Amino acid sequence: MHIGVVAERTGMSLRTLRHYDEVGLLTPSARTEGGFRLYTTADVERLLLIRRMKPLGFTLEEMADLLDAADVLQTDRDHDQARDRLAAYLRSAEERRDKLARTLDMADEFIALLRAT
Repeated sequence: MHIGVVAERTGMSLRTLRHYDEVGLLTPSARTEGGFRLYTTADVERLLLIRRMKPLGFTLEEMADLLDAADVLQTDRDHDQARDRLAAYLRSAEERRDKLARTLDMADEFIALLRAT
């Protein structure tokens, strides 16, 4: 898939996709002879994972580390260090989600107060 199709499917901008390639977070699987990026379905799935991490405030480095741990487990299901890294990301994601839920609750309370006045 060309970058425009991937941008449409993932809801990410062309600029973001190019940036992820430039920093090595997600490099397209291939390029055309003219140098245009070509993405596979697996690339799109990885981008969707990245997109899901972004609202939780994970850094690009953390995203890359999580993807690396997942790659390791694809080839070695018993790799304890990779499994521990993924478990740590799960705990962190749960904590971040809980914090966002509390923030959303406060926003709802604020909106209700504004409506009551």
